[in-house]
This record gives sequence, structure tokens and C-alpha cells, in this order.
Amino acid sequence: MEVKLDKQYPLDVDAARAWALLTDLKAVASCMPGAAITEQLSETSYKGGVKVKVGPAVAQFGGTVDVIEAVIAERKMVLRGKGADKGGSSASMDLTAIITPDPTNPAHCVLNGQAAVIVNGKFAQFGGRMMVQVSDMLLAQFVENFRQTALTLPAADGSTSAAAPAEGSAASAGQTTSAAAPVVAREINGLAIFWALIKSWFSGLFGKRA
Repeated sequence: MEVKLDKQYPLDVDAARAWALLTDLKAVASCMPGAAITEQLSETSYKGGVKVKVGPAVAQFGGTVDVIEAVIAERKMVLRGKGADKGGSSASMDLTAIITPDPTNPAHCVLNGQAAVIVNGKFAQFGGRMMVQVSDMLLAQFVENFRQTALTLPAADGSTSAAAPAEGSAASAGQTTSAAAPVVAREINGLAIFWALIKSWFSGLFGKRA
């Protein structure tokens, strides 16, 4: 099953800091609930995983992420990820992320993302509409963590935003800073995902009856 996403997220952070964070895949991964980069295989290839917890049960997905293209002039990043769990489910994703400045406010920008996600195994049975709703929920958490982390980075004048949390910092473009760690996202709440799927199922059921 294939799901295509095309999203735009306005951010109250300048394009330079957003791009600096986007180019640090370890910091970006920490913004996604449950995700982490565990090993750098080469300059453009990384190994990582995603942990999903439902009550006492924990599911672990492992895979790789490759940087296909990074265009500094366009603030454009193209990534390809793939992974699988022990239960036989697998997924792959081609993602294009672009940071565009806000022409009306240089202190703001927009995170644009286009992705094609292919899911096989037990997760494919949920259907495209449900998968899109779950993706929206996870992306909303990711974008908020991304925003908070980007705000902790030094601005062009060396300052940081007053809205930034006290802890957390990401890498500058092409470099990794050890001064502070990025905002660490909590593991994915499987119960929240399950509830979103249930609500989607009931909505579709009553919609068909109507």
C-alpha cells in the first residue's frame, strides 16, 4: 500500500536555523517520537530505529536512511528510508524536504515536505485514509519538536529565541555541536495511534451509513 503526503508547516524560526537543523540527521531523528540514529554507516548513510510502545508491549523497527541529495542553495534535502520489524512488516519512504523563507517575515520560514510511503505487512490492512491520519498526528509532534530544537540554535547575531526551551540544541549545517542535546522526543504512543485508527474507522462507518 502506498501513501503520498504533501505538507507545509509554518515555523516561527528563520530559514538559516531550520536548515542547520535539517542537515543534522541525528538531531532530526530525535525530533520524531520513538526514532533515533544509532550508527553512521558512511557520509550519506545512517542506521537507526523506531520504538513503538502499546502498554507493556514494545515493538522495534530497524532500518537505514540515505541522503540522496542535499542542495544548500535551495535548502533542499532528499532522503530515502527503509525498515522492517521482526513480525514481517516493512516500510519505505522517499522524502523531499525544503526550507523556504517567509517573504513577509525574515524571522519565520516554512518547512515543506513531500513523501511517498510504501507499507507492507500487517500495517497495510489499515488502509490509506487511516495511515494518512496517523501520519498527520505523528508529523504534528515531529514539527513541534523540530521547531523547539531549531529555536535553540544561535541566530545570525549569536542570540537564541526567547521562546526556545532552556535545554536542547542541534547541529549547525554540516557540523555537530556537543554543547547541548536536541529536544528528545518521547517514544511513539501506540495507544494514541490505536485510538486515532478507531476514530477513523467509526467515522468511515457512520459516513457510509449516512
